[in-house]
Amino acid sequence: NHSRYPVHEKNRDNIIGMVHIKDAVSSSESIKKIKIKKLIRKILFAPPSMAVLDLILKMRISHTHMAIVIDEHGGVDGLVTIEDLVEEIVGEIKDEHDAQKEKKKEIHSEIEEGLIVISARMQIKQFEKKYGKILFNKKDFKNIDTMGGLVFTLSGRIPLKGEIIKHSTGCEFEILEADTRRIRKILVRNHRML
Repeated sequence: NHSRYPVHEKNRDNIIGMVHIKDAVSSSESIKKIKIKKLIRKILFAPPSMAVLDLILKMRISHTHMAIVIDEHGGVDGLVTIEDLVEEIVGEIKDEHDAQKEKKKEIHSEIEEGLIVISARMQIKQFEKKYGKILFNKKDFKNIDTMGGLVFTLSGRIPLKGEIIKHSTGCEFEILEADTRRIRKILVRNHRML
């Protein structure tokens, strides 16, 4: 469900702008006859060291919702949207597509006593209601709603797939699925339940 696409010339490190899909759809010309050059909009470039809030401000001022992150040699490091930046601050924002996908996914399953596979989106309250208040003290999740948020807070970053994060209660969280932006699935090992 992407609406903006970067445009490059000759190679991926030479980004010249972006195209918004609505410009192509609303064009009076036939889709087959549209020249991409007519649709190119300006795009922002940002170093990886730029602060999230600074980039949001720059995007807001320029009315641009996409930026290309460039490395020290001018090559492309990645692409970031304003939604990505806002999610870094407030947590994941679900749209109608995310909500439909999430309904289809199972939120948790107990594979044996003391081993539980959960979605990182599982609410802490829901986890505690099902498995008991044996894992966390109030300090751990004062401003955190999901199990993924708890694991992120414990590790101080987005952990890698296969990584095990230990909680002071003896509970362990093994990352089963994750990407560079979020934790998706967690195996919870609770030594008190074994």
